[in-house]
Amino acid sequence: MTMKLSIRDLDMTFETEGGEPLNVIEGIDLDVAANEFVAIVGTSGCGKSTLLSIVGGLTEPTAGQVSIDGQPVTGPGRDRGFVFQNYSLFEWMTVERNIDFALEKSKISKSDRRDLVAYYIAKVGLSGFEKALPKQLSGGMRQRVAIARALVYKPSVLLMDEPFGALDAQTRGMMQELLLKVWDEHKATVLFVTHDVEEALFLADRVVVMASRPGRVKSDITVGFERPRSYEVVTEPEFGKLKREVLQDIREETMKMMAGAGS
Repeated sequence: MTMKLSIRDLDMTFETEGGEPLNVIEGIDLDVAANEFVAIVGTSGCGKSTLLSIVGGLTEPTAGQVSIDGQPVTGPGRDRGFVFQNYSLFEWMTVERNIDFALEKSKISKSDRRDLVAYYIAKVGLSGFEKALPKQLSGGMRQRVAIARALVYKPSVLLMDEPFGALDAQTRGMMQELLLKVWDEHKATVLFVTHDVEEALFLADRVVVMASRPGRVKSDITVGFERPRSYEVVTEPEFGKLKREVLQDIREETMKMMAGAGS
Protein backbone atom coordinates (compact mmCIF):
# COMPACT_ATOMS: atom_id res chain seq x y z
CA MET A 1 0.00 0.00 0.00
CA THR A 2 1.47 3.35 -1.11
CA MET A 3 1.45 6.05 1.56
CA LYS A 4 0.31 9.42 0.25
CA LEU A 5 0.33 11.48 3.44
CA SER A 6 2.53 11.11 6.51
CA ILE A 7 2.27 13.15 9.71
CA ARG A 8 5.05 12.79 12.26
CA ASP A 9 5.34 14.13 15.84
CA LEU A 10 3.10 17.06 15.01
CA ASP A 11 2.70 19.80 17.65
CA MET A 12 0.87 23.11 17.41
CA THR A 13 0.97 25.73 20.14
CA PHE A 14 -0.66 29.14 19.85
CA GLU A 15 -0.06 32.15 22.05
CA THR A 16 -3.14 33.57 23.77
CA GLU A 17 -3.83 37.29 24.16
CA GLY A 18 -2.49 37.04 27.69
CA GLY A 19 0.77 35.61 26.39
CA GLU A 20 0.10 32.11 27.70
CA PRO A 21 0.83 29.15 25.39
CA LEU A 22 -2.20 27.17 24.19
CA ASN A 23 -1.22 23.63 23.19
CA VAL A 24 -3.77 22.63 20.54
CA ILE A 25 -2.09 19.57 18.99
CA GLU A 26 0.51 17.30 20.54
CA GLY A 27 2.47 14.40 19.10
CA ILE A 28 0.18 13.40 16.24
CA ASP A 29 1.40 10.53 14.06
CA LEU A 30 -0.83 9.54 11.15
CA ASP A 31 -0.35 7.82 7.78
CA VAL A 32 -2.92 7.95 5.00
CA ALA A 33 -2.63 5.73 1.93
CA ALA A 34 -3.11 6.86 -1.64
CA ASN A 35 -6.83 7.11 -2.50
CA GLU A 36 -7.84 6.44 1.11
CA PHE A 37 -10.76 8.29 2.69
CA VAL A 38 -10.08 9.15 6.35
CA ALA A 39 -12.60 10.96 8.55
CA ILE A 40 -11.50 12.85 11.65
CA VAL A 41 -13.88 13.27 14.58
CA GLY A 42 -13.60 14.49 18.15
CA THR A 43 -14.78 17.05 20.68
CA SER A 44 -14.98 20.74 19.79
CA GLY A 45 -11.60 22.40 20.16
CA CYS A 46 -9.55 19.20 19.84
CA GLY A 47 -7.59 20.54 16.86
CA LYS A 48 -9.34 18.88 13.91
CA SER A 49 -9.50 22.02 11.76
CA THR A 50 -6.00 23.07 12.85
CA LEU A 51 -4.67 19.70 11.68
CA LEU A 52 -6.35 20.17 8.30
CA SER A 53 -4.91 23.69 8.02
CA ILE A 54 -1.39 22.37 8.69
CA VAL A 55 -1.75 19.61 6.09
CA GLY A 56 -2.99 22.23 3.64
CA GLY A 57 0.09 24.35 4.26
CA LEU A 58 -1.99 27.26 5.59
CA THR A 59 -0.56 26.99 9.12
CA GLU A 60 3.02 26.21 10.07
CA PRO A 61 3.29 23.70 12.94
CA THR A 62 5.30 24.39 16.05
CA ALA A 63 7.08 21.04 15.67
CA GLY A 64 6.91 17.90 13.57
CA GLN A 65 6.43 17.39 9.86
CA VAL A 66 3.78 16.71 7.24
CA SER A 67 4.88 15.00 4.02
CA ILE A 68 3.01 14.29 0.80
CA ASP A 69 4.59 11.71 -1.51
CA GLY A 70 7.66 11.91 0.72
CA GLN A 71 8.08 15.68 0.25
CA PRO A 72 7.70 18.02 3.25
CA VAL A 73 4.75 20.41 3.16
CA THR A 74 6.10 23.95 3.40
CA GLY A 75 3.06 25.90 2.21
CA PRO A 76 -0.09 25.65 0.06
CA GLY A 77 0.14 23.70 -3.18
CA ARG A 78 -1.98 22.62 -6.12
CA ASP A 79 -1.64 19.02 -5.00
CA ARG A 80 -4.23 19.84 -2.29
CA GLY A 81 -7.82 20.99 -2.68
CA PHE A 82 -10.01 22.52 0.05
CA VAL A 83 -13.75 22.40 0.68
CA PHE A 84 -15.06 24.37 3.66
CA GLN A 85 -18.43 24.57 5.41
CA ASN A 86 -19.04 28.16 4.26
CA TYR A 87 -18.69 27.34 0.53
CA SER A 88 -16.08 30.14 -0.07
CA LEU A 89 -17.58 31.07 -3.46
CA PHE A 90 -17.16 34.39 -5.24
CA GLU A 91 -20.63 35.89 -5.06
CA TRP A 92 -20.16 38.02 -8.19
CA MET A 93 -19.09 35.08 -10.36
CA THR A 94 -21.33 32.58 -12.11
CA VAL A 95 -21.14 28.87 -11.37
CA GLU A 96 -18.87 28.20 -14.33
CA ARG A 97 -16.62 31.18 -13.54
CA ASN A 98 -16.28 30.10 -9.90
CA ILE A 99 -15.09 26.68 -11.05
CA ASP A 100 -12.90 28.01 -13.85
CA PHE A 101 -11.16 30.35 -11.38
CA ALA A 102 -9.30 27.35 -9.98
CA LEU A 103 -7.69 26.82 -13.40
CA GLU A 104 -6.61 30.40 -14.12
CA LYS A 105 -2.97 29.85 -13.16
CA SER A 106 -2.72 26.52 -14.95
CA LYS A 107 -1.21 25.93 -18.37
CA ILE A 108 -4.41 24.34 -19.65
CA SER A 109 -5.79 25.87 -22.84
CA LYS A 110 -9.05 27.84 -22.69
CA SER A 111 -10.91 25.21 -24.70
CA ASP A 112 -9.71 22.41 -22.43
CA ARG A 113 -10.65 24.53 -19.41
CA ARG A 114 -14.17 24.93 -20.77
CA ASP A 115 -14.43 21.19 -21.27
CA LEU A 116 -13.17 20.46 -17.74
CA VAL A 117 -15.57 22.98 -16.18
CA ALA A 118 -18.50 21.55 -18.15
CA TYR A 119 -17.52 18.02 -17.14
CA TYR A 120 -17.45 18.79 -13.42
CA ILE A 121 -20.62 20.85 -13.57
CA ALA A 122 -22.35 17.79 -15.02
CA LYS A 123 -20.61 15.48 -12.56
CA VAL A 124 -22.04 17.35 -9.55
CA GLY A 125 -25.49 17.63 -11.13
CA LEU A 126 -25.55 21.36 -11.95
CA SER A 127 -26.06 21.28 -15.72
CA GLY A 128 -28.36 24.18 -16.61
CA PHE A 129 -27.05 26.36 -13.79
CA GLU A 130 -23.79 27.41 -15.49
CA LYS A 131 -24.78 31.10 -15.61
CA ALA A 132 -26.37 31.24 -12.16
CA LEU A 133 -24.87 33.32 -9.35
CA PRO A 134 -24.31 31.75 -5.90
CA LYS A 135 -27.16 33.79 -4.39
CA GLN A 136 -29.54 32.05 -6.80
CA LEU A 137 -28.54 28.58 -5.52
CA SER A 138 -29.57 26.51 -2.51
CA GLY A 139 -27.02 25.58 0.13
CA GLY A 140 -26.56 22.11 -1.32
CA MET A 141 -26.07 23.48 -4.81
CA ARG A 142 -23.52 26.01 -3.58
CA GLN A 143 -21.57 23.21 -1.92
CA ARG A 144 -21.64 21.23 -5.16
CA VAL A 145 -19.98 24.20 -6.87
CA ALA A 146 -17.33 24.24 -4.13
CA ILE A 147 -16.66 20.52 -4.61
CA ALA A 148 -16.43 20.89 -8.39
CA ARG A 149 -14.00 23.81 -7.99
CA ALA A 150 -11.83 21.78 -5.61
CA LEU A 151 -11.71 18.82 -8.00
CA VAL A 152 -11.39 20.55 -11.37
CA TYR A 153 -7.59 20.91 -11.20
CA LYS A 154 -7.32 17.29 -10.02
CA PRO A 155 -5.56 17.61 -6.64
CA SER A 156 -4.24 14.35 -5.25
CA VAL A 157 -5.29 15.27 -1.69
CA LEU A 158 -8.73 16.66 -0.84
CA LEU A 159 -9.16 18.41 2.53
CA MET A 160 -12.76 18.84 3.66
CA ASP A 161 -13.69 20.74 6.82
CA GLU A 162 -17.33 20.15 7.86
CA PRO A 163 -18.43 20.61 4.23
CA PHE A 164 -22.03 19.52 4.87
CA GLY A 165 -22.42 20.91 8.37
CA ALA A 166 -24.75 23.75 7.36
CA LEU A 167 -27.11 21.59 5.28
CA ASP A 168 -30.44 20.07 6.28
CA ALA A 169 -30.52 16.32 6.90
CA GLN A 170 -32.04 15.33 3.55
CA THR A 171 -29.66 17.50 1.50
CA ARG A 172 -26.75 16.33 3.61
CA GLY A 173 -27.49 12.67 2.84
CA MET A 174 -27.71 13.41 -0.88
CA MET A 175 -24.41 15.31 -0.77
CA GLN A 176 -22.69 12.44 1.04
CA GLU A 177 -23.74 9.98 -1.68
CA LEU A 178 -22.70 12.46 -4.39
CA LEU A 179 -19.29 12.87 -2.77
CA LEU A 180 -18.71 9.12 -2.70
CA LYS A 181 -19.59 8.83 -6.41
CA VAL A 182 -17.28 11.70 -7.39
CA TRP A 183 -14.48 10.45 -5.11
CA ASP A 184 -14.75 6.92 -6.52
CA GLU A 185 -14.03 8.31 -9.98
CA HIS A 186 -11.51 10.98 -8.97
CA LYS A 187 -9.54 8.73 -6.59
CA ALA A 188 -8.11 11.46 -4.39
CA THR A 189 -6.80 10.92 -0.88
CA VAL A 190 -9.35 12.54 1.46
CA LEU A 191 -9.09 13.98 4.96
CA PHE A 192 -12.64 14.78 6.07
CA VAL A 193 -13.38 16.63 9.34
CA THR A 194 -16.87 16.20 10.77
CA HIS A 195 -18.80 16.26 14.05
CA ASP A 196 -21.27 13.70 12.65
CA VAL A 197 -20.19 10.16 13.58
CA GLU A 198 -22.72 8.54 11.25
CA GLU A 199 -21.44 10.66 8.36
CA ALA A 200 -17.85 9.68 9.16
CA LEU A 201 -18.65 5.96 9.21
CA PHE A 202 -20.73 6.11 6.04
CA LEU A 203 -18.05 7.91 4.02
CA ALA A 204 -14.69 6.75 5.30
CA ASP A 205 -12.30 3.82 5.12
CA ARG A 206 -11.01 4.81 8.57
CA VAL A 207 -12.30 7.03 11.35
CA VAL A 208 -9.68 8.76 13.49
CA VAL A 209 -10.92 9.94 16.89
CA MET A 210 -8.92 12.81 18.34
CA ALA A 211 -8.45 13.29 22.06
CA SER A 212 -9.54 16.55 23.69
CA ARG A 213 -7.00 19.35 23.83
CA PRO A 214 -4.18 18.94 23.27
CA GLY A 215 -5.33 16.97 20.24
CA ARG A 216 -3.82 13.53 19.81
CA VAL A 217 -4.92 10.36 18.03
CA LYS A 218 -7.06 8.52 20.59
CA SER A 219 -8.24 5.74 18.29
CA ASP A 220 -7.98 4.75 14.64
CA ILE A 221 -10.95 2.61 13.57
CA THR A 222 -11.15 0.69 10.29
CA VAL A 223 -14.52 0.81 8.52
CA GLY A 224 -14.80 -2.42 6.57
CA PHE A 225 -18.01 -1.94 4.59
CA GLU A 226 -17.71 -2.72 0.89
CA ARG A 227 -17.75 -0.05 -1.78
CA PRO A 228 -19.68 1.30 -3.52
CA ARG A 229 -21.89 2.04 -0.50
CA SER A 230 -25.54 2.92 -0.33
CA TYR A 231 -27.18 4.59 2.64
CA GLU A 232 -28.77 1.27 3.69
CA VAL A 233 -25.42 0.41 5.30
CA VAL A 234 -26.36 2.60 8.29
CA THR A 235 -29.02 0.03 9.26
CA GLU A 236 -26.55 -2.87 9.51
CA PRO A 237 -25.71 -4.18 13.02
CA GLU A 238 -21.97 -3.72 12.45
CA PHE A 239 -22.57 -0.06 11.62
CA GLY A 240 -24.38 0.40 14.91
CA LYS A 241 -21.56 -1.33 16.77
CA LEU A 242 -18.91 0.94 15.22
CA LYS A 243 -21.03 4.00 15.91
CA ARG A 244 -21.30 3.10 19.60
CA GLU A 245 -17.52 2.55 19.75
CA VAL A 246 -16.73 5.94 18.24
CA LEU A 247 -19.33 7.73 20.35
CA GLN A 248 -17.92 6.13 23.51
CA ASP A 249 -14.42 7.36 22.63
CA ILE A 250 -15.74 10.89 22.06
CA ARG A 251 -17.81 10.77 25.26
CA GLU A 252 -14.73 9.81 27.28
CA GLU A 253 -12.87 12.81 25.93
CA THR A 254 -15.84 15.11 26.52
CA MET A 255 -16.01 14.01 30.16
CA LYS A 256 -12.28 14.65 30.57
CA MET A 257 -12.65 18.10 29.06
CA MET A 258 -15.59 18.95 31.33
CA ALA A 259 -13.76 17.66 34.40
CA GLY A 260 -10.74 19.78 33.49
CA ALA A 261 -12.89 22.87 32.98
CA GLY A 262 -14.43 22.39 36.43
CA SER A 263 -11.15 21.87 38.28
